[in-house]
Amino acid sequence: MIRKKIIFNILGKLLVGESVFLFLSLLVSLIYQESDTQAFLYSGLITFAVGGLSYLTSKGVKKDMGKREGYIIVSLVWIVFSIFGCLPFLFSGSIPSITDAFFETMSGFTTTGSSVLNNIEALPHGILFWRSLTQWLGGMGIIVMFLAILPTLGIGGRELFIAEVPGPSPDKLTPRIKETARNLWGLYASFTLLECLLLVLGGMSFFDAINHSLTTMATGGYSTKQASIGYFDSIYLQYVIITFMFIAGTNFTLSYGMVTGRISRIFKDEEFRFYTFVILFFTLIISGGILLTSSMGVEQAFRDALFTVVSIITTTGYATADYLLWMPFLGMLIFVLMFVGGSAGSTGGGVKVVRILLLFKNSFYELKRLIHPNAVIPIRYNQRVVDQRTVTNILAFFVFYIIIFIISTVLMSFWSSDIFSALSAVATTLGNIGPGFSEIGPMENFSKMPDLAKWFLSFLMLLGRLELFTVLILFSPSFWKH
Repeated sequence: MIRKKIIFNILGKLLVGESVFLFLSLLVSLIYQESDTQAFLYSGLITFAVGGLSYLTSKGVKKDMGKREGYIIVSLVWIVFSIFGCLPFLFSGSIPSITDAFFETMSGFTTTGSSVLNNIEALPHGILFWRSLTQWLGGMGIIVMFLAILPTLGIGGRELFIAEVPGPSPDKLTPRIKETARNLWGLYASFTLLECLLLVLGGMSFFDAINHSLTTMATGGYSTKQASIGYFDSIYLQYVIITFMFIAGTNFTLSYGMVTGRISRIFKDEEFRFYTFVILFFTLIISGGILLTSSMGVEQAFRDALFTVVSIITTTGYATADYLLWMPFLGMLIFVLMFVGGSAGSTGGGVKVVRILLLFKNSFYELKRLIHPNAVIPIRYNQRVVDQRTVTNILAFFVFYIIIFIISTVLMSFWSSDIFSALSAVATTLGNIGPGFSEIGPMENFSKMPDLAKWFLSFLMLLGRLELFTVLILFSPSFWKH
């Protein structure tokens, strides 16, 4: 039997936590003395009141939780956070439409980065900061963050952690979930501050630097400028952001190993090597294509290609160049990259590099098994045998991903002006990337999409962020049986 009280109890605590970050954005608004002050005050108070009421009415709940409650809480928290998180946009008038405000907020928390805004620079500083903060909070995971900072959220910590951090074989930094969460968020915050410092040293204002640091480490892609990173026109800033996008798309377990002195482990990791190879391979081809079809210099062609490849594969979605202006072959390579994603255990979205690597290995080993039908040929990853359950899980993930992609594209074709817009809208939201092609390219946005399409794409963002199964399991009749 599903225990509703524990669901309301934890959701209440999390909403109170969200109100703290709304009040933090209120502080930014007060510093700049702009028109969004009341919007954050009301939003914070409403969120705190609803969260507090939910917690108080479910106080005294027994501290045990099953997997089903874990899946429900994790799916609900992203929806509930987006509902209350869109209040500042509505109250301030920055985004007057409920549909657009929810879309922008869900896109923020899921670190998708798809936007409906046409004049970002006109927004108040508090709204811009809250918009970036939604991505930073969602990047490492809402539940993971509160497991790290709230001692009272230890209820069912393992179930919540597993439900929010899905994957073929999620690495644990330490045996204890709470300590793992603290290590992850400590590293995440440290990288964010380091990037902010380097951006300021490169001439970016402190406000722009903190915002771009928040959204880079989250691989979210929200910018304080309509032209994204291209606005700053700085080679130094672009290389700094490339570096931190690459780090954010790397497994944080490896990054943790690096800062604790186990550097050699990074270069021995198969996923990291494959991730690096894919980036270099696509960068060389695309930069070569740019050189052949334009009068651009070698360094700029390489930089534009590298920035775009790293931005797309890590699912950040920043832009310095309009890849729609490149030759169609290069555009198709970018589209292919949308289905790769970052590393497992990173803030990147998408299919994930480790899944693609293990799928290739399994397919290659199947050919070997056809030649030697009686041979036992196990799949190895990082010198360890991959169990059959993991392989089955990966194959099931790919099947579901393809089915959802096809069905969603058919549905989106009703609302899109052309088939490529429909294809890329599904690819970019399901993969939590941000920009797409055609009418939703890197220099465009989703404002022209019909409201029904925006609600549907918001659902795809959630599906992609929680890697399908956590959400899809809620639609199984057997899940709700006693």
